[in-house]
Amino acid sequence: MSTPDPSVPDPRPDPRPDPRSDSRPDRSDVDAVVLVGGKGTRLRPLTLSAAKPMLPTAGVPFLEHLLSRIRDAGMRHVVLGTSYKAETFTEHFGDGSAFGLDIEYVVETEPMGTGGAIRNVLDKLRSDTAMIFNGDILSGVDLGALLDTHRDNTADVTLHLVRVPDPRAFGSVPTDADGRVQAFLEKTDTPPTDQINAGCYVFKTSVIAEIPSGRVVSVERETFPGLLEADARVFGHVDSSYWLDLGTPGAFVQGSADLVGGVAPTGALPGPPGAALVLPGAQVAEQTVVGGGSTVGRRVRVGLGAVLESAVVFDDAVIGEHARVLRSVVGAGAVIGEGSVIEDAVIGDRAVVGAHCELRRGVRVWPDVELPEAGVRFSADI
Repeated sequence: MSTPDPSVPDPRPDPRPDPRSDSRPDRSDVDAVVLVGGKGTRLRPLTLSAAKPMLPTAGVPFLEHLLSRIRDAGMRHVVLGTSYKAETFTEHFGDGSAFGLDIEYVVETEPMGTGGAIRNVLDKLRSDTAMIFNGDILSGVDLGALLDTHRDNTADVTLHLVRVPDPRAFGSVPTDADGRVQAFLEKTDTPPTDQINAGCYVFKTSVIAEIPSGRVVSVERETFPGLLEADARVFGHVDSSYWLDLGTPGAFVQGSADLVGGVAPTGALPGPPGAALVLPGAQVAEQTVVGGGSTVGRRVRVGLGAVLESAVVFDDAVIGEHARVLRSVVGAGAVIGEGSVIEDAVIGDRAVVGAHCELRRGVRVWPDVELPEAGVRFSADI
């Protein structure tokens, strides 16, 4: 019998437990709730075929990245509050066991606002504490530290508050020296603080039970102000961690690139962090440039001399020779013709962009549309 060469990886499955699992903290006494019911209208046409949290982001549905963070923080029981295309979540995630989680589902038949959606999952909660996530936020917050802030202050609700360079585009949330929330303020040109609501909360389950059921409830305009009026213990966990709302095409592209590049944390990236992620089955020709955190999906074909920079290319798409795809999304099965330029644009599933087209500045092409050769230009030359 020959001695195995230690420099050659053993192809057999490793029977040992994953050491990362052993090192994870145990926070199984906390329920995780992820709200994924929105229609994602700002991301159309991508969300015509998939709910926003199910869009391929750095190689997997975005929700996989969030669930990996929940799992790695030690939580096990997850409730998904679904609505739009609810079946796509159950089909992909099932009972969660393949992802190291125990997942249950609650379907919202009518939009009820963030507060109403939180109240709608009450019957599925098993613990005295629940951590609530918006399913379209990419965040680097330390979930364990957030929970510690909640428990150290014996809070009724704790909000993740992130500091941003320009808070004027958001409502602001000032806190006192002890971290207790003082107010929830609307957008203003002169905000008193750079702290904004980052869309992640820790609730006592008993507080969720007090949210009115069966109607639209806004946590920002009704639940949280009502708690302050009642002198409830509402605290902020303030940090300057990575934070991005993936609600627009530009933000979606940026978030995917940040996940690929290791800027945003995840435990679900299907490959090592780097300048690009090329998934199995993709064919990338010679003399191409693929970088900026681009993702090249499964079975994609990229032609000679093409340039992909901060691009998200879904499965089965074709990028023609010498085409340029910059800060854009190319949908599943779409075709980008030879020499075309796609910049800050969204190309829907199965759309065909003819050779030498030029699509820029937020252009969106709907699924199955076919543009003829040089049919759309932003400049006079071809």
